[in-house]
Amino acid sequence: MSYLLEIRELHKIYEGGTHALKGIDLNVRKGEFLILLGLSGSGKSTLLRCINRLIETSSGEIIFDGKNVLQMKGRNLRYIRRQIGMIFQQFNLIKNLSTLTNVLTGKLGYVNTIHSLGFRRCRSDVAAAEKNLERVGLLEFRMKKTRNLSGGQQQRVAIARALMQNPRLILADEPVASLDPATADSVMRYLGELNKKDNITVVCSLHFLSLARKYGSRVVALKDGEIVFDGLPSEINEQKFKDIYGEEAEEVEIR
Repeated sequence: MSYLLEIRELHKIYEGGTHALKGIDLNVRKGEFLILLGLSGSGKSTLLRCINRLIETSSGEIIFDGKNVLQMKGRNLRYIRRQIGMIFQQFNLIKNLSTLTNVLTGKLGYVNTIHSLGFRRCRSDVAAAEKNLERVGLLEFRMKKTRNLSGGQQQRVAIARALMQNPRLILADEPVASLDPATADSVMRYLGELNKKDNITVVCSLHFLSLARKYGSRVVALKDGEIVFDGLPSEINEQKFKDIYGEEAEEVEIR
């Protein structure tokens, strides 16, 4: 079995004592579209941020393409991070810069924002940025400031920015939580195309089971920092849904 990502006995304890992840064991195959489900506070965002070390773990192992991410430093860590694109709920764009410039920042990796504003553009990077904007249907907006775009458009800019890294893995942290249902489905469709056409592995946290069924090849559900379900989206019946979200929870459909 070929795994792109292996997580072993992962724990994260925040200052103050909150035990956010409790011994997570998880393997992700190359080309999977894995959906993380669970209530707010279940550990989904913490897990995603531990994978590329936006936050540090307390203990455990994270193996990406055979390399222990937690042992990486400096240039080696930056090399790993360049292969892992990140998409955030609140887009994390520089609102006063153009759409094109925001996409170009995807080539910079994890660099100080002040330095990123003065980088030199090369023709090949601009051509790649325009190609990625075209893929998400936003080429005509390339010179428009991102603050003037809708939420769905801004999230598509964020996807184009992630593509500038030529990632092997995309981590999407609640990418549609702030969007209306139709726009949410549109954003998920773009992620689905990248998964199928480019064979980019995707790990995406969501609240909506209907989107998980439509786009995910596998679902992992977290509750109180532990995995409580790992299987096919179709295997989540009404009782399993209530086990994940609580007895009073009702499924909301997004079509």
